[in-house]
Amino acid sequence: MITMFENLSHLALQQYWWALVSLLGGLLVFLMFVQGGQTLIYRLGKREIERKMIVNSLGRKWEFTFTTLVTFGGAFFASFPLFYSTSFGGAYWVWMAILFAFVIQAVSYEFRTKPGNFLGKKTFEVFLWLNGFLGTLLLGTAVSTFFTGSEFYVNEFNFSEWKGAARGLEAVLNPHNVVLGLAVFFLARTLGLLYLINDINDEGIGRESRKLLWYNALPFLFFFLLWLVWLMLIPGYAYDPASKAVFTEPFKYFHNLLQIPLNLIIMLAGVVLVLSGIYLSMIKGSKKGIWFAGSGTVFTVFSLFILAGLNHTAFYPSTFDLQSSLTIENASSSHYTLTAMSYVSLLIPFVLAYIWYAWKSINVRKIDAAEMEGEGHAY
Repeated sequence: MITMFENLSHLALQQYWWALVSLLGGLLVFLMFVQGGQTLIYRLGKREIERKMIVNSLGRKWEFTFTTLVTFGGAFFASFPLFYSTSFGGAYWVWMAILFAFVIQAVSYEFRTKPGNFLGKKTFEVFLWLNGFLGTLLLGTAVSTFFTGSEFYVNEFNFSEWKGAARGLEAVLNPHNVVLGLAVFFLARTLGLLYLINDINDEGIGRESRKLLWYNALPFLFFFLLWLVWLMLIPGYAYDPASKAVFTEPFKYFHNLLQIPLNLIIMLAGVVLVLSGIYLSMIKGSKKGIWFAGSGTVFTVFSLFILAGLNHTAFYPSTFDLQSSLTIENASSSHYTLTAMSYVSLLIPFVLAYIWYAWKSINVRKIDAAEMEGEGHAY
């Protein structure tokens, strides 16, 4: 396996790492069911005991989301450092807003029920709502700029300069970006409902969660399909594999979907799985919908990242200077660095196995009112 990595071309390693980053992106969006659930604490929890069950159900998983976010960012930084320096160094207000949203989440779970909490439980529950709303909306808006572009310039020494005065927040002025942000927000809420149905043993919360699925799954499908159809119709940013010159190509992302048949199959499978998970829980009364919709989310997001970066596509277009656009070829680490990192990537299956084991251990017993009224640890 090590010899195989060493013998791979630079382009093959770049494609390999883009696929890994895409997978981490898919896992991150799935795990944002925590954020989605946090926006429903008061909508689902009519009584204090119900709110306590919801907060503790989500609180036992929030670290998985946070860890995946850090891993996703770290993998992106190590494999495509020019993107990291350009985006995080220029669009810092949007990334700082996202970081702030996740910091208040960690603080809220730690201090919500601490003795001497002079702010009160409700204050930290509001913080959790803000994390759920801002974290999903802004992250979806930021990811959409992989397709719509941002205002930056990169010179021949790879020194980048951001041209937008709002430092990344100008992304919210593009309706296409905001539509994806709203799709991610409602997807997170839908996944949150599916997760709570599966994890909490309470008839009232289960009944109310299934009712709310209608009001969150339908907006998610509307915004996602609106964004996807729009994506298929707009011009995309391609580059010539020989000269590396970037140019706009009509229907580029639609072409990418057709020219990579395996990715088309993955996207279709993802959409079907998401719809199946919603249907099973909403219509059939199943508690297993989260696993269908969750795996479908991973597949769908993975396929969208593939659309953005492969098939000679600029994954971070510059609307200020087209030739400053970032591709997996001009934004990546060296062949040596990518090869060395690929050795480390062999540990990923072991990490996933540990996460699965930890998840299973935490879920050995469904959360119920009796457990919350006991003396064990509670968020």
